[in-house]
Amino acid sequence: MKTFKNIHWIFLAAISLIASCSKKEYDLGSLPDKANLKFEVKQDLQKDPGGNTVILVNNTPETTPVWDYGTGKSYRQRDTIRFAFKGNYTVKFSAVTGAGVVEGDSIVVKVTQDNLQYVNDPLWTALSGGPGNEKTWILDIKAQYFDGPLFFYGTNNGWLAGGDKGCYGADCWNWSPDYKGNTWLMENGDYGTMTFSLKGGPFVKSTHLKIPSRGTENGTYYLDKDAKTLTLSGASPLHDITRDPCVANWGSIKLMSLTENTMQLAVLRTSCEGPALLVYNYVTKEYSDNYVPPATPPTSTFDEGFNPKFGAGELLDYLTAASSRLWTLDATGNPIDWIGKGKGWTTGHASSREWGWNNSWDEAVSGAYIKFEKNGMKYTRFQNGVKTTGTFSINESKNEITLTGGTLLQNPGSTLNPTQTTLKVVKAFPNDVAGKGIWLGTSYDTEKDEWFAFHYVLF
Repeated sequence: MKTFKNIHWIFLAAISLIASCSKKEYDLGSLPDKANLKFEVKQDLQKDPGGNTVILVNNTPETTPVWDYGTGKSYRQRDTIRFAFKGNYTVKFSAVTGAGVVEGDSIVVKVTQDNLQYVNDPLWTALSGGPGNEKTWILDIKAQYFDGPLFFYGTNNGWLAGGDKGCYGADCWNWSPDYKGNTWLMENGDYGTMTFSLKGGPFVKSTHLKIPSRGTENGTYYLDKDAKTLTLSGASPLHDITRDPCVANWGSIKLMSLTENTMQLAVLRTSCEGPALLVYNYVTKEYSDNYVPPATPPTSTFDEGFNPKFGAGELLDYLTAASSRLWTLDATGNPIDWIGKGKGWTTGHASSREWGWNNSWDEAVSGAYIKFEKNGMKYTRFQNGVKTTGTFSINESKNEITLTGGTLLQNPGSTLNPTQTTLKVVKAFPNDVAGKGIWLGTSYDTEKDEWFAFHYVLF
């Protein structure tokens, strides 16, 4: 749904385009008088004797409504809102027309009774502690629960426990960087607190220690438990100063996940690097204050299979078995990796989708394979219906394979296309060739002790 700001700029752009492309004059009409606005704000006293249920109706033709009812906003022609707490609420109505925006008279809605059933829900309780309570949250900059404070998702992702694992459209993807290895994401430190309260009303207080221009914000909020959205008025969720100008509406939030101690809130990035969901990860202050790092068993310094040891003739047997073996890129699994100091980084092709693996690779290697033959040490590449033949040799002391007259599977449109003919066996698994394949290194960064490697599995 477009915000008023977006509608306004689209409107101005349209005027500019008309003026530049035609000499004809167009009359967009005059701005209507607010006396001509027709809208209704009515309380359903049968549903709630205390007037908690309020129906908003826009009856002004050819206009888009903007409702601001204190605890949230709506752009629907007809909407139903519910106030859980008694009190006086001001409903403001504006109409977006072809000539501009007209603001109507505000209407005060008097709610005479509490109706806590509207906030007595597991999600409301998880967010605020329930009626009469409050809960304070902090950004998970210490990675006490999540891998880091900020993840990235496609614009059609949403509530992660629903839909097709959180996908609700065509633009679905995610990148969940660990903060330890990506400290460039945002400055380390204390980002402040964010408190959601249900003491007398749905109040929110955000204290931004890293964004002086925001400082302490006090506002209200509304949680739509069915749509899994959160609306903040007068406050914004804790976030980093770098991305502060990248989001047009910090109060319009998708709820990605919410438990007693953890929460993920998504806002739409509208500028900077293009549309995407910035997903900020939070833990409760209580959880953080009482956090005890889990005991982790000692792990190997290197990945399984790294720098394998082969006896005489064993690497040749690995490649060819008794006669020959066909190998293909693990395109549907984990096809490429940067293996630094013996440790790999990627877990699947989605892990490398932003910087390396893409649809062109999927297409290029579909149905393709390479073949090592023991008799005559022959090497064959089959790709796009074409066979390329040559030979290969093995340097057992270095775990290296040298191809003569051939290369690995190719994708000339990719900067990662392997043209090297000497390959390093970075990882191999003599006890599980069929299950784990082989990692062939094509380039090495001596400063980082890092191999770039392709993962081949049996065809």
